[in-house]
This record gives sequence, structure tokens and C-alpha cells, in this order.
Amino acid sequence: MEKLINLEDFYRNKFNWVPENLKKEWGHFNVFKLDPYIGIKAKPTPYKRRDFYKITLVKGQGRVHYANKFVDVKKQAIVFSNPMIPYKWESIENLTSGYFCIFNQDFFKQFGNITSYSIYQPQGIPVFELSDESYNHFEELYNRMLAEISSDYIHKYDVLRNLTFEAIHNALKLEPVNANKHSPVNANQRISMLFLELLERQFPIEESHPFIQLKNASDFANQLSVHVNHLNRAIKETTEKTTSQIIAERIVQEAKVMLKFSDWNISEIAFALGFNEVSYFNNFFKKNTGISPLKFRNT
Repeated sequence: MEKLINLEDFYRNKFNWVPENLKKEWGHFNVFKLDPYIGIKAKPTPYKRRDFYKITLVKGQGRVHYANKFVDVKKQAIVFSNPMIPYKWESIENLTSGYFCIFNQDFFKQFGNITSYSIYQPQGIPVFELSDESYNHFEELYNRMLAEISSDYIHKYDVLRNLTFEAIHNALKLEPVNANKHSPVNANQRISMLFLELLERQFPIEESHPFIQLKNASDFANQLSVHVNHLNRAIKETTEKTTSQIIAERIVQEAKVMLKFSDWNISEIAFALGFNEVSYFNNFFKKNTGISPLKFRNT
């Protein structure tokens, strides 16, 4: 897979300049109106990972791809993008208005852990369709961000952190099921969460991270310092799936992304995903999807 886009790449590609404070120890934050980059001025966006977070408020119709999934935005939505998952927007010429803010992990150093929220976790849904009332509320929030970042207030970035947290919490409140994500967890739930985090860290495959290292339940159990039977029981209790099922599903998901969006050949993809022989990968992929990798790539 191609190298991820960093903040410097973003600024050079979008504006042909790079802010002087880009690498400050307190992190980076910026906010923009989306209007100059949509409609007839829209440019295609690559399907890639970025090394920064992005929260996008859009009005109009479009399609957002993330991982190997997509969501059609019918009227208006807010979308939370993170460095773990590749994404892109499609049909942005049909979007009519919006805003976006970008920030890196360092911006929230010592101010909480935003990755603990469900929208930034592997199983989370990062797209929220909005009512007119909700859109207007988020639009007001973004206008407060724009006003704040243009001010001379010495503590403005503290205010901008608070506004970003407000955007996250307001989105989570739109879907009550998310409220359960932060309830106290028992030992098996904690093991399951650590397992899923380890699994997700292995992806996406790219030049600087060319292959997975944890391939089966025993590998993960060793990494977590638990017996493999303990891990299997914890996963089964909390997900109603076996450890092997979850690993296989995630490998299939990554295989689909690589087959569709990378220029790696099938042998390279097979090796990157932990298969010593391409025939083993072909059989695995067909068993889980019903078609061969080559047929999937060509459809």
C-alpha cells in the first residue's frame, strides 16, 4: 500500500504551503470551510490513510468510503476520520456546503484519550446522518471554531480542544447505543478489547509496515500473557465469535482493500497477510468470500 498522507503532505497538496507551527510539541489543529473544495471545484481524493484526525461536516449527497465499507450521505452528515483507517470521499461534486477540522494525536496529549470513544475504535461507525436541527447545531460549533482560531486569545487552543470534544460528544449522543461503550468492563471484556486493539494495530499494510506478525490465537495470547484457552473463552463470551473467526474476518477485510486499492500482486498480498503460499491465500479468500482473489480484484 502507498505511504500514508501526513499533515505536511496535506498542506502542500491543498494549499501549496506549510504552517510554521506544524511540528510544535503541543500538537496541531486547524479548521476550514469546505466550500472551496466541493461542487464544480471538487478534485478527486485518494483512498489512503492519513496520519491525522479529521472531522467533516457536510451538506448534500456524497459517498464516504472507509476500510472496505461505504456509506451514502443522502442529505447531511458528520464524519469522523482517523489514522487507523483509509478513507476517501466520492461524488463530492454533489456536496453543497460544509466544514472540516484536522488535528494530530499530540493536540490531545495530556487532555484525554479520544481513541477511547467508539467512533475511533475498530468496530465503531464514523458516519452520523444529521437532521436539519443537528446540522445547524454543528454548523454553529464550526463557526465558533473559525472565530476562535482567528482570535488573539492566548488560550484559544484550549477552547478549540473543548469544541472538538463537544463535537465528538454531540455526535455520540445521536446514537444511544454508543453510551454502553464506556460502561465498566469485566476481565473478559478487557482481554477482548486488548485483543481487538492488537489485531487492528497490524493494519493497514503499507511499505513501512509490510506484513502482519500475529497470525493466530496463540500469537495473540502470548502477546497478552494469557493462556490461549483463556483468550478464546473471553472472545467467545464478549463477541459470540471465536478468536479465529475474528482474525479471519479482519484479514479478509484487509485483503479486499488491498486487492481493490493497491498495486501489489496477489502473491505480495498473500505474503503480507501471513500466507507462505499463494495457494493457501486463494483457498482462504474463496472460502470466506465465495470467489477467488483475482475475480474479486477484476469485478
